[in-house]
Amino acid sequence: MTEVADFTLPATGGTTFQLAAARGKHLVIYFYPKDNTPGCTLESAQFRDLYSEFAQAGCEVVGISRDSMKSHENFKAKFTLPFALLSDSEEVACNLFGVIKQKMMYGKQVRGIERSTFVIDRDGALRREWRGLKADGHAAEVLEFVKTLG
Repeated sequence: MTEVADFTLPATGGTTFQLAAARGKHLVIYFYPKDNTPGCTLESAQFRDLYSEFAQAGCEVVGISRDSMKSHENFKAKFTLPFALLSDSEEVACNLFGVIKQKMMYGKQVRGIERSTFVIDRDGALRREWRGLKADGHAAEVLEFVKTLG
């Protein structure tokens, strides 16, 4: 198991998220391309709807994209997300997890975040990753895995 390098990013609610401070709980980090887009909204809403079950399993959830804090605050409020959204405009965490890819969008090559999720255990070790995934149903799949960690 690989220990994940520490990083710090600005988070919604005027707070700062530091990976090292999340130790002691399991952590789901989901990277998504953009606030207020259909797939990202669906994925975030499904994590929201299952959030109490993640909490019961001793797990925190955070979402990361390159959007601004203002965009994140609006997205979080609009969909009543109970977890923090982190702004990675400098691509610190994106590079750490290798989620920036060349993608096709409307027939053009663009550089962006590949929808990816990582589960880090309470000791800071990476336990599972999903890359290039489909948004619908993904949160439930992650929850099932988290429940196996105990």
